[in-house]
Amino acid sequence: MKKQILFALVALLLALPSAQAAKPNFIVVFCDDLGYGDIGPFGSTKHATPVLDKMAKEGMKLTDFYSTCPVCTPSRSSLMTGCYPRRVNMHVDEKNLCVLFPAARKGLNPSEITVAEVLKEQGYATMCIGKWHLGDHPDFMPTSQGFDHYFGIPYSNDMNRKQVPLPLVRDLEVIEDSVQRDTTITTQYTEEAVKFIKANSKKPFFLYLPHTAVHLPLVPGKKFKGTSKDGPYGDWVQEIDWSMGELFKALKAEGIDENTFVLFTSDNGSFREKQGSNLPLRGRKGRTDEGGMRVPCVVRWPGKIPAGTSSGALTSTLDILPTLAAIAGGKTPTDRIIDGKNIWPILSGKSKAHPREAYYYYQMDQLQAVRSGDWKLFVAMDSKKRNWGKPEGKMELKLYNLAKDIHEDNDVAAANPKVVKQLLAHAEAARKDLGDTNRPGKGQRKAGWVDEASPRLLKK
Repeated sequence: MKKQILFALVALLLALPSAQAAKPNFIVVFCDDLGYGDIGPFGSTKHATPVLDKMAKEGMKLTDFYSTCPVCTPSRSSLMTGCYPRRVNMHVDEKNLCVLFPAARKGLNPSEITVAEVLKEQGYATMCIGKWHLGDHPDFMPTSQGFDHYFGIPYSNDMNRKQVPLPLVRDLEVIEDSVQRDTTITTQYTEEAVKFIKANSKKPFFLYLPHTAVHLPLVPGKKFKGTSKDGPYGDWVQEIDWSMGELFKALKAEGIDENTFVLFTSDNGSFREKQGSNLPLRGRKGRTDEGGMRVPCVVRWPGKIPAGTSSGALTSTLDILPTLAAIAGGKTPTDRIIDGKNIWPILSGKSKAHPREAYYYYQMDQLQAVRSGDWKLFVAMDSKKRNWGKPEGKMELKLYNLAKDIHEDNDVAAANPKVVKQLLAHAEAARKDLGDTNRPGKGQRKAGWVDEASPRLLKK
């Protein structure tokens, strides 16, 4: 009898999945300069995105999902760390410009804890494929920030320099030294991603895929040229959609589709005025209007995220680290301030509440606006440029109700003094914690610095 009970217990234990096997896989796809209205689920009529359309039908759209800055480097630092760029001092480069350039002495501090490091502690295989843009010194590259492997371009595809040609890098080694107009780059990223999925299908993995597309110069693959109603820009958007289809095919072929969480979004709004769209939002990349920082986001996990749903909760790239940590059974760092929130209750359909009381719109070192609930208050802005030039101008307070006025057309500050006062209090709290123009914040941490730059160069 005892043997029978023992055998039954052994059989039960063998039938249960291991703790590691039960962990879901994560894929985060981060496009470059893709606008709010550039894909079908968010209203595009110029671009055919059947894969993303299907993804939205099988998952959830986040309609009020934000990047933390309207340009490249700062927004990527937030996704990695769950922190506002000013907190980790990645809001400007060493020369006070808005993004990092090749041969930078500055980068994401290796002492920061990235989402990849959090997941590695939970037994995840990790890989970054695509545009990194958080420093090209070995100390700052993905392989020093929690990723087992890296394949991609360390910065934007317009940063081809005489001293540092735009390189294609594997881990830390340059394999091609000038790929600025390489029309195969999206295909190469996709093929690498599929290889990674197949190689790690028996264990939990985290794939971070920050596309080069659709940043200038526009280089869609040859088989996609002329396929859209929006020129090379639209052609490249449609190639991104194809790439997503290849990822889903690989997940299904490996039998892990139902155990994989996939999030698709962008680093900021579209820069293009005639091609690409941020509608129905106002503004574009480089600005703190909604069109610069509110980005399309679709999340899918069959059986876990309710299909065909949408959420208007105030969510952000800040929330990726704490949310994936919670789902994987890990922990958000407790020895430092993390600005992100665990939004799994929203994604699982159990909550509709905003996960934060206030959200801050920074342009470089300047706090320009704050949102709380449906209300957005502009507190400062370069009134001439309203873009990524050094913001020095001041403007009168302007208040918008985004639920009623998504295009930010009607200033209602005069009619809502109590709301203005409330948002001004949030703005002052941000200034004390994160800082503002010429004013450091008490909650800021140091960026990474090296004495000598060490860019990725082809060995000869």
